[in-house]
Order: sequence, then structure tokens, then C-alpha cells
Amino acid sequence: MGVDLLTLVGHKMEAPKGIAALYIREGVALEPLVYGGGQEGGLRASTENVALAAALGAAAQLAAEDLADGGPQRTATLRNRLHHGLTTRLPGRIHLNGPAEPRLPNTLNLSIDGIRGHELLAAIPEIAASTGSACHSGHHRPSPVLSAMGLPKTRSLAVLRLSLGRWSTADDIDRTVELITAACERRAGI
Repeated sequence: MGVDLLTLVGHKMEAPKGIAALYIREGVALEPLVYGGGQEGGLRASTENVALAAALGAAAQLAAEDLADGGPQRTATLRNRLHHGLTTRLPGRIHLNGPAEPRLPNTLNLSIDGIRGHELLAAIPEIAASTGSACHSGHHRPSPVLSAMGLPKTRSLAVLRLSLGRWSTADDIDRTVELITAACERRAGI
């Protein structure tokens, strides 16, 4: 791929949090962050967590199999079903944040007119999602990324970031559309 360094973070492919791998192109010199033991060629002090490393390997194998079996296309189809369901049920209120293509197959980042993202999530605890905004001391602020994209503050605060996984189903998507729609309708008094 022509990269000098490449980080593979375990929890992004459903391994436990706290494990990652770093590809280092031959000839790239690194400086340790912490000096001490000689692990990892002197780049890292302390004992490696063998169980987490094995879990990362197992997750990588599962991810490779899913990739070979067309998992990203299946996930993109479900993501599109979710987006279509919401735009159909909440016409004119759904705004995709970012380009329609190319984009990740598992992520839908959108804004919904008339409701702040954190209020929507509070109204539907059955859905595990994020707002894409940082929360500090109870003050909700627009994401710096969304601000850099030029989104107005009201739209940035209305963000909902929905991620799908290998085990997401069409029934999950349809239920999510129902829950989000009902919460938005309750908020609007429809």
C-alpha cells in the first residue's frame, strides 16, 4: 500500500479493546515512547498480553473470512436500507453528513431536523449509537470534524452516527427505523 506505518486497532474488528498491531515499513526508524524493557525490539517496555494478541489474531481471521464472503457489500446494503427507511419515514428531515460515495459500508452519519442527537439517543435507549459530538460538563458542542466540513451548528448538534456490524440483520434495521421515527414523531408532537 506504500505506507510507512499502519495501525490495526483490535476493537474496530471486534477484538477486545486494548490490543492493536503496528506495521512498520522496513527502514523506518521509531523512537520508543517509554524506555525500559527490550520487548518489541526495544520499542515497548512491559510484558505483552498474549491473550489479547491471540484475540486480535482470531478477530483478524474472522474479518478476513467476512471480507471474502461479501460481508462489506451485505453491510452496505443494510446501511442503505436504514438510510432509505429513515428518509422515507421522516421526509425532508434526514441529511447525510458526508458523501454518498465512497464511504464506509458500516457507518451512517446523518442529521435529523428538529431534534438534537443526544436528546434522540436519550429517548431510545434500545439503540446503541453516538452523536458524533463531544460532551463536556453537560455542554454539547459540535464535532470539530463536522465543523471543518462546514456543517452549521444546528445540523452538527442533530447528528446521529449509526454503525452496523457483522451480526446486524434486516430486522435490526427495521426496528431501528421504527424506534427513531417514533422518537422523532413524539418530539415533534405528531
